[in-house]
Amino acid sequence: MPIGPSSEIARVALATLAAAVGSAINSIAGGGTLVTFPALVALGVPAIVANATNTVALWPGALSSMWGYRRELAGVREWATRFSVPCLLGGLLGAMLLLRTSAARFDHIVPWLVLGASVLFVSQRPLMERLHARKPRMATASEEAPATGAPKPTLPLLLFQLGVAVYGGYFGAGIGILMLAGLGFMGFTNIHRMNGLKNWGALTINLVAAGVFAMSGLVSWPLAGGMAIGAILGGYGGSRLAQRVSQQRVRQAIVVIGFGSGVWLLLR
Repeated sequence: MPIGPSSEIARVALATLAAAVGSAINSIAGGGTLVTFPALVALGVPAIVANATNTVALWPGALSSMWGYRRELAGVREWATRFSVPCLLGGLLGAMLLLRTSAARFDHIVPWLVLGASVLFVSQRPLMERLHARKPRMATASEEAPATGAPKPTLPLLLFQLGVAVYGGYFGAGIGILMLAGLGFMGFTNIHRMNGLKNWGALTINLVAAGVFAMSGLVSWPLAGGMAIGAILGGYGGSRLAQRVSQQRVRQAIVVIGFGSGVWLLLR
């Protein structure tokens, strides 16, 4: 049945609200796609179109969120620069993969990726404490290290980030949690700085993927336009809110979002 003008306006309004909430979640911990993608599907958008539209629409929110965290990247610009290489390459590969395969094939892997990343995030702090106890002089990339003395990202981390970026370009739910887990195992302890690097990674991954999808003809532009506005407001608001609460509460939010997302995907 054709959708009338009033119904289309209501659909855009609901998608905009979902984008604001999802972008705020992304700026704090990641997983906002688990709000926006199901919302688009529930509004009658085909899954592959919803995926492409969602990526394009949320990119402005990632940009505004990154701006909110810009001070947290002071002293780690080399990290951000090196991080960009696997993010850009992986984002391109993932987006091209989506255009050539069905999203249904990836549905069976997504829950385990999100749940696995959540377990990593929960366990990374005690594990790092044990490693530091064994090697008290072990260099870390934490915020206590001087900017010039912070170690360069290792090859295993960059390869891990490449895999995260491929997945992010393909679908993307939980990439923030995966990046936070990787950064935690590298020695970062300041959750706000980790969020800054995580948001930078998501920004570069989605930049390439959004470009591919925009040229593919899969994007619903009326929905994408409304969602972009909601994403900008939600992304910046979420980044400012995250930096005003305790690190412990932000970590708790990440754990809840991670396991909640994984369980939802399993049940789905």
